[in-house]
Amino acid sequence: MENKFGPVWVIAEQRDCNIRSVSLQLLGRAWELASQLGSHAEAVLLGHQMEDRLEPLMAAGADRIYLGNDPSLETYQPEIYLETIVRLAEQHQPEILLLGSTAIGRELAPLLAARLKTGLTAHCINLELNSGNILEQIIPAYGGLLSIICPKKRPQMATVAKGVFPMPKMEGTTDAEVIPVDLSDVRPLRLRTLKVVTTVADDVPLESAERIVAGGAGAGDPDGWHVIADLAKALNAALGCTRPAVDEGWAPLDTMIGQSGRMVSPELYIAVGLSGEQQHMVGIADAKLMVAINNDQRSPVFDQVDIGIVEDCRSFLPLLIDAIKAHNEKRVTCSDAQ
Repeated sequence: MENKFGPVWVIAEQRDCNIRSVSLQLLGRAWELASQLGSHAEAVLLGHQMEDRLEPLMAAGADRIYLGNDPSLETYQPEIYLETIVRLAEQHQPEILLLGSTAIGRELAPLLAARLKTGLTAHCINLELNSGNILEQIIPAYGGLLSIICPKKRPQMATVAKGVFPMPKMEGTTDAEVIPVDLSDVRPLRLRTLKVVTTVADDVPLESAERIVAGGAGAGDPDGWHVIADLAKALNAALGCTRPAVDEGWAPLDTMIGQSGRMVSPELYIAVGLSGEQQHMVGIADAKLMVAINNDQRSPVFDQVDIGIVEDCRSFLPLLIDAIKAHNEKRVTCSDAQ
């Protein structure tokens, strides 16, 4: 009997011929969803010289891979991606279509949804099937979480950030079916990537940091923000932020943690002068120890952390920084004596 549900697709991303981790995380979840539907998890991969780089997709759970291989796709080309994926989706009718909430995914997903005449939920923090096998796409909302469904249109589409789902155990098959995609008549009409400029961050990326200090509106002004930055420096921690800090110009957008920012999993997370709104807190997964410093004892952040300190960060942080520096100097002195 033919399965009534179409496959679960992941639009896989590659950079310099390496599959990006968010695509493998999505494939792990796609495999779980497909198993519940009695269907298949499949990946669409566009690039150049990717034939020998498919094993991670297979190990992550892909039963089938649609491979578009062409020199013009060495870097992301939005028009070729769009036309190719639309053709494939119209031909193979996926039940669910997932993309990473990356620079590419945030551009490509709404273009695909418009062409396929279906819905799209962005920045999901979970994906589940309800009792009717409809995809529930969970996003943060004021006061809690909101579940969105697309009951009539297909495919059901969602974008998910890196780190929302864990890396799969990579124990899947290594002999998935690979289907070449004909790209001979698909060429860019208006856009062409001429050059890719890569920037190298001076600090440890937030996603990889073991210690993170995150500041919010409670910093008050640039001087208050600099004190929060000094705490991060004293702890050799990465510096993150909430939306108000970005809006005020104290911190760059790529350091924002939360639903529309970075997903992090540090050993130590210190929240300074932030309220603990759901949109921010969903970006913190499995932190081992969480500390909050806020002068409002009724702040929701205190309900979500292990240690709460009710103090004005502007007066308390300099004392804390001095204590940390004194402790570090003592450790160095003891080490030298040994």
